[in-house]
Amino acid sequence: MMDIARLNSEPEIFRSIQGEGTRTGAPSVFLRLAGCNLHCTWCDTKHSWGRGVECTEEETARRILAHNCPALVITGGEPLLQQESLARLLELLPPRGEFFIEVETNGTLSPCPALAARVDQWNVSPKLAHSGNAAQEAIRADALAAFTAMDNAWFKFVVKEEGDWPAIAALGLPQRRIILMPCAATRAKLQAAQPAVAEICARHGVLMGRRLQVELWDDRKGV
Repeated sequence: MMDIARLNSEPEIFRSIQGEGTRTGAPSVFLRLAGCNLHCTWCDTKHSWGRGVECTEEETARRILAHNCPALVITGGEPLLQQESLARLLELLPPRGEFFIEVETNGTLSPCPALAARVDQWNVSPKLAHSGNAAQEAIRADALAAFTAMDNAWFKFVVKEEGDWPAIAALGLPQRRIILMPCAATRAKLQAAQPAVAEICARHGVLMGRRLQVELWDDRKGV
């Protein structure tokens, strides 16, 4: 059984486009799972923290495939809190090469072998001090090492200022797979924050990531 975030009294499964990371703009189905082991002060999906809607893996797969889209983004909350259910769900979906699967995670939990073998791309987003989480909870060296060893894992950081960079650099992640994004949940705040983040990226030689969903739909949910 899966615990899926609730939106308008329904499980939060919808079709849109990927707004962040290396596949920005790709048509995708989104599955938002409920429950999170972190609580970021600026989180834009706090509705996913609590209990959601229980669905069987079979019902979840049916809802996903009904959108007739060959890509899935699994997000949360923190999806890796439900690894056993996720592994069963992925067995019900088309195989690798026919169906692209991305997982958004905060990087505090290592994926089990069944997930690691099937997920096409990991979008790992470790949380910095300004998230309000204790460092020992937000940064888990063992989990980050597991993702670093995977060549299909990218590391996305929400940043506010140049002062965030030393904490990112200290993690020793592959620089070519680091993406920085502005800390902004509305279109106006995003536009204001982008120039400073662009300067940080240029200075340190890392990618700047868009938040296309905010650019297009502001702070609207379910898009």
